[in-house]
Amino acid sequence: MNDTFIKAYQDQIEAAKKAFSTHAVPAVEVPPAVREIAEKGLAAYRENYGKLKSAAEQVNSALEESATTASKGVAQYNAKVLEAVQSNVNSAFDYFNSLLTAKTLAEAVELSTGHVRKQFETLTGQAKDLSALAQKVAADSSEPIKSSVEKIRPTA
Repeated sequence: MNDTFIKAYQDQIEAAKKAFSTHAVPAVEVPPAVREIAEKGLAAYRENYGKLKSAAEQVNSALEESATTASKGVAQYNAKVLEAVQSNVNSAFDYFNSLLTAKTLAEAVELSTGHVRKQFETLTGQAKDLSALAQKVAADSSEPIKSSVEKIRPTA
């Protein structure tokens, strides 16, 4: 009985192998309409992927250009701030030097009033210059991104 059981088991294994072998499975023919739809879908996918990749490269380039422009602008802004600070410190030293040479209280008050007025005008001008430079840096830094978005934006 053991031999009979083993023989039946082996026959079942062989039958299963034949049933699942690639030679026993009939070939499936894909209808031409389905093949055409699949090919069109693949072509559209490739085209859209190409557009997406191109857009991503343009945006990346714009971001790099924007960062470079911003970096240069920040350096200009920092130089302008240092220039203003140096000017203000020199003005303060000049003021204190002239204050030390004042002979009367009235002369010291006059020097102080003149210095305050001059410093107010100077600081106002410096603030306007720094504000204009900051606006220019912001506009120049955002321009590459803005133009890139306009190029990429689909027209309706």
